[in-house]
Amino acid sequence: MSMDVEAEIRDLKRRVSELEDPFSFLTRQVQSVHKDLLAFETKTEDKLKEHDKRFDKIDRDIQGLRNDIPKIVGDVMREVNAEKRRPK
Repeated sequence: MSMDVEAEIRDLKRRVSELEDPFSFLTRQVQSVHKDLLAFETKTEDKLKEHDKRFDKIDRDIQGLRNDIPKIVGDVMREVNAEKRRPK
């Protein structure tokens, strides 16, 4: 009976070892993919921050233009009206 238990234990160890190799391979693959995903996430976040800065600048430029347009239009209209009043 002792031989059967020892043989069964050896058989189980062999079978576990056969299963461990593929799982070890898969674990390394998943770890590699995980690292790649983390790197991609970091790059993506950096790009988003960069684009946010660009959009903030565009928003400021647009706000500045909104503030400047009334003066620009007023100046042009004054010039047009002044030219209309000048004798030809």
